Parts: sequence; C-alpha cells; structure tokens
Amino acid sequence: MGLSYTHAVTRTFAAVTLCSALGATCVASTLHSDLLLAKTQAWSRIQPPVNLPGPGRMFVGTCYQPIDRSPAQIKGDFAIMKSAGFNVVRMGDLSWDSFEPSEGKFTFGWFDKVLDQCVANGIRVVLDIPGSPAPIWLHHKYPGVDVVSQEGNRVPPSERYMDDISDPDYARLAKQLAVAMLRRYAHHPAIIAIGYDNEVGNGVMSYSAADRRRFIAWIKARYGTIAQVNKAWSTQRWSRHLNDFDEIDIPLQSGPGPSERYLDLHRFWSDVVIHRLNELEAVRRQYMPKTPTLSNLWDTAGRRGFDYLSSYRSYATFGAMGFYPGGAIDGSFEVALTRAGLDTPLWLNEFTAGGGGWYGDPGRSRMLAYVSLIMGSQGILAWTFNSHSGGEEQALFGLVDHDGKPSWKVHEWGQIAADFKLLGKYGFPRPLHPKVAIAYAFDSAIVSSTPGPSSTTKQYFKTGYYDQVQSAFEPLYKKNIDAAVLNIRYEDLSKYKLVIVPALYVMDPGSAKAIRDYVHGGGTVLMTGYSAKVNEQAQWFETTLPGRLSDVFGLRTAAFYRNDGGVKFNLQGEDVSSTAQYYEILEPSTAKELGAITNSYLPEHAPILTVNQFGKGHAFYLATESNATALAPVLDFVKKVAGVQDGPQTPEGVYARVIDGRTFYVNTNYQEVRIPIEGRRKGLLSGTTFEGTLVIGPKGAELLE
Repeated sequence: MGLSYTHAVTRTFAAVTLCSALGATCVASTLHSDLLLAKTQAWSRIQPPVNLPGPGRMFVGTCYQPIDRSPAQIKGDFAIMKSAGFNVVRMGDLSWDSFEPSEGKFTFGWFDKVLDQCVANGIRVVLDIPGSPAPIWLHHKYPGVDVVSQEGNRVPPSERYMDDISDPDYARLAKQLAVAMLRRYAHHPAIIAIGYDNEVGNGVMSYSAADRRRFIAWIKARYGTIAQVNKAWSTQRWSRHLNDFDEIDIPLQSGPGPSERYLDLHRFWSDVVIHRLNELEAVRRQYMPKTPTLSNLWDTAGRRGFDYLSSYRSYATFGAMGFYPGGAIDGSFEVALTRAGLDTPLWLNEFTAGGGGWYGDPGRSRMLAYVSLIMGSQGILAWTFNSHSGGEEQALFGLVDHDGKPSWKVHEWGQIAADFKLLGKYGFPRPLHPKVAIAYAFDSAIVSSTPGPSSTTKQYFKTGYYDQVQSAFEPLYKKNIDAAVLNIRYEDLSKYKLVIVPALYVMDPGSAKAIRDYVHGGGTVLMTGYSAKVNEQAQWFETTLPGRLSDVFGLRTAAFYRNDGGVKFNLQGEDVSSTAQYYEILEPSTAKELGAITNSYLPEHAPILTVNQFGKGHAFYLATESNATALAPVLDFVKKVAGVQDGPQTPEGVYARVIDGRTFYVNTNYQEVRIPIEGRRKGLLSGTTFEGTLVIGPKGAELLE
C-alpha cells in the first residue's frame, strides 16, 4: 500500500503540477552534433567504464573544481594527484553556468580538455550533473525560480541552493542540461559514474503564489476532497475549518505547526526533490544506462531534506554522501542511513580533509578512511583538492594550500590510496550482510521536531528522534555488529534476525503491518518508548497504545514520567544505571515482565522490559527512550533470543570485522592500543609479525592474517 501510494502521488504530482517540465527538449542545434558524433565514436573505441561493483576495485581521490584553475594549474594539479596515487576525481558539481553560460548555449570544450588530463593521468571521473545551484541568468530570465520567503519577499540567490526547484522552468532547464551533458559524455572513457544535484536536500522552501498553487494541487491529489483535508488537519480545532481548497495556504516552515500541516509541508517538498531526482535518472537511463549513479545526497539537511529511505532504489545505484563526522560512531551511523538496504558498496563523495576554519588533524582522515572500510566503502574523495581563494568556503582548507603548494594532507591521502590499493587484494570493498535492522522514518523525524510556541510535540521529545535512532545503533557498533538503517515499511524484513524500532513516533499502517507480519512469521522486534503514538497524519491514536500494535506487544503504554538523574532498573537480576530520562508505565496483558524500574517517580510498579510471543516470534518493549546506556544491557539479552552474535572482542574505541577469514582492526583512539591475540600472526598493512599481542598505533589500523 505504501509503495503504490508513493508511486501514485509521484505520477499525479508530475501530471498535475509539473507537466510542462516533462516534455522533450531539443538541444541538438546547440551541441554541434556532427563534432559530438565524431568525439563519442572515438571515445567508445577506447575502454568501457569500470565495473564498479567488481571485487578489489578501490578508489581514492578528491573533489575538484577546475573552473577555479588556469590550464597550467590544472596540469600541475593532476600531476600532484597522480603522484599521490589518486585514481578518481569528482567534477562538474556547482558549475552549471560554466557548462551553459546562457540558455541553450553549451560550452563543453574547456571540460573536454580537463577530461583529457584525467585520461592521461589514469584518473577516472564521477561526473556530477550540476542542477543546483541554478545560474544567475536563469533567475533573471525566469523569476519563478526565485525563492520567496514565508513572509512573501523575494530572496536573491546570493547563496547556494536558493532555487525554487518546484518551478517548471527550473525543471525543464535542469533536464535540458542533463541531456546535453550525458549525450556528450555517454562514451567517454574517463567517466565511471554520474551524480545528481550536489546536496539536493539542502535547499530552501519557497512561498510564491505559484508554489501555493502547486501545493494545493498536491493536497488535492493526496486527499481528494476538502472534507478529507479537514479531517487530516484537525481543522475543527480552534476555528481552522476550510470551506474549499482555495483557502489553503502553504504551512509555515518556522512554525507554528500544527504537526499535521507541518508534516504535509515537508512531504510536499520531499516529493518535489524525489521527482527531480527521478527525472535525472530517466535521462541517465536513456543515454548512459550502463553507468551507475553516485549522487552526493543530503536527505537529513535541516532546511528541507527529503524522504530518501522510501525512494532511494529508484535513483541510487550506490549509496553516496558527504562525510564530515564527529567520530566513528556518528559517522558510521550516517553511512548506514545512506547505505540503507543496498547491496552495492558505499561511496563518500565528500570526505573530510580539513574544514571551515579548521586546517586538519594529521592522521584523522586516514583513521576515518579505515572506519569507512568497516562500513563497506569502495571510494572516498577528499573535500576538497585546492583551498578556495574566494566565494563560499574560502576558509575551508583542502589538500593543496591557497598558494598551490601541496600540504601534508596530500601525503596522508597518498598513504590512504596505497592502503586502499593493498586492501583491494584482501576482500575489500567489504560486503555487508547485516542481521540487525534499525527503523528510521522521515515522517517521525519531521513530526517530532515541529517548531513553534504551540508545538507540544517538540516539548514532548526532550531527546531528538535522530539522536534516539543513533543511540540504538551505538551499542551494536561497539559490539562490532553490522546493522542496516531502514524505513521498515519499504523493506523485506525477513532477512534480519532482529529489528529495533527506536522512538518510531508515527506508526502508519504499512509500518505496523511490516512489524506485525515480521513477528508473526518468527522475527524478533525490540521497540522503545515514544513509539507508535500518532498515526500517519500525526494525530494521536484514540485507541490503546502502542497504536496498531498493542496486541503484538501484549501491553498498553499508559502514563510517562521523567527522571533527570537517569532511569535505574533491574533486568533479570542485574542492576543497571542508565542516563535515560524518559520512561513509560507499561501495563502488560499477554506480555511477560522481564525487569522493573527501581527509581520510578511514583510508587506504582513500573516494568522496564516486556516480551510477548506473537505468532512464531517475539515482541520486546523497552519502557525508556532509546538511550545507549539503557539499550546496551537490554540488547545483550534480546540478541540471544534473536540469535545475533557479537563481532570480534575489542577494547574501547577499537572496532573490528572479519573479512575472508582475516580480522581488520581500526583504532580510533589517539594513543596506542594492545590487543591479545592467539599465536603468531602477520599484519598485512604494516608488514609486522605479532605474537600474543597485536599493537596498533594511534589512529591506526591493521589487517591480521
């Protein structure tokens, strides 16, 4: 039901609101087709694109903006890349007007010369279609592309991503650009992958009169009648009743909500983003069907975002993202969220090498590169190659300093390239086959953060939804257990032994059915507090909680309380002190109690964990919020029931996985670690033989035979 709805809305949205963007655009006259034909025939006689999924193919390189560099500098830059052992660059992003300086006039000659340099230096290319930001000429010629603030004011496109991507002229011209680029480079030997619209989720919502008409058309497609809109939006509350569709305004991004309207605001813009991505994917399938996609997406961006987990399979061959983590755990969680249910390796299209106002920390990029290998990465690209002298990010420091001199980071990335090349011989990129899935949903992320003075939902969520899902990931990661992060409504759960449902506030019918069917068929589910409180329209259930699933979990969740000192409990005879501050009072019916809270706010009895047998499976409910210190001991118990095994045992801050019988260790600590091992074993990265004790230096790694 969920999938068919998504596809139906996408089709309706296209037909009703964006039909003018879907027509074919003739660009042959501007492409000098005779010269193009000669070029493409020559390119097709060279070598075909690399088969990226192939075993042992590892890629290390950088993001590169040749528009900032002179021909002489470009030649020198590629010499530096080649000497460092780089074998890939990502180019094209953020450069629309360099390819199309005015409408329909394409200038590719400059980029052809850059690609020639790539071929000469043995460097492959991830080619981004730079559909965002739109050029200034486009804004001036088609003012509908200008963003209008929620106060009704035009906002000049002074910063990246200030384009109204729902505008038909934007859609038409972005597609025309994609057609022109992919026709020209369809057979180019350097290009191994295509990317779409850098950081597409990091855009701005717009409130023009045309946007309002498109939003109303979307609402009509979703609800059908104004009566259904009134029901979905609870307009009987506080005199908000709508008499017809013309009375609808676009909900305010800054609030106040209410949650129902705020959720539909984000759903609308999410559908716009997904529609744009699918349009570009259709162009790729027409002109470069054998070339995979590696798009640098940002679905969790705070300004707009989009529902990646419900749609990624329609436009993503490989999971890809910008990688700027605080550490191993949060970075690996972001990677798992991007990889989702894909079986292909992961690409980190922007990889931290320096930062805004931060020059870099020797060894940190290399350590994080090792961490990414644990999570199945195949390619990493430093952001960025040359430090920019002007424009945005001029104090974000790349591999090469502002004066063109290679920094120490070039040497470090050369070490990464050598390591990746070596590890390609030993089972990398690492295939992942996780047996644990963690539920994450766009709708819950949006509703739990509804802004505004009347948003009691945001007050209810003292700990953010994203943080709670990451807290479910953390204890598994520390035990060296792989976990997928998925929207369970759209995935086959039968391949997983354990499904964790942390704080899934919105419980739509599809997600409820997925949980019900999975448990009934023999699966094990662990759900935490905050879950299944509201329906798919963000309205609290008027039935027993957890909504739609009280029989599966065999209980009723009733009152809730907070304990600022942390929830303490006894689980199977063991006392546990956690930092969780929220807990619910569970009233079991058919569920069995497995432990109790020992510092409950009230004298009433408060179970901490219950289990209910439903069909052939088991449904566990944890009374607290999803908190790593509360979940860790609970998972130690639940994993045994589910049959999930821990990975290699490692000290704090050291993570490991077994690949083809060899154990790969990553030390994220800033000091040396010593790990007991059996017998005498050789380290393939260092060439050192270890006996009895494995020694790994600060921020180092080792692959043990």
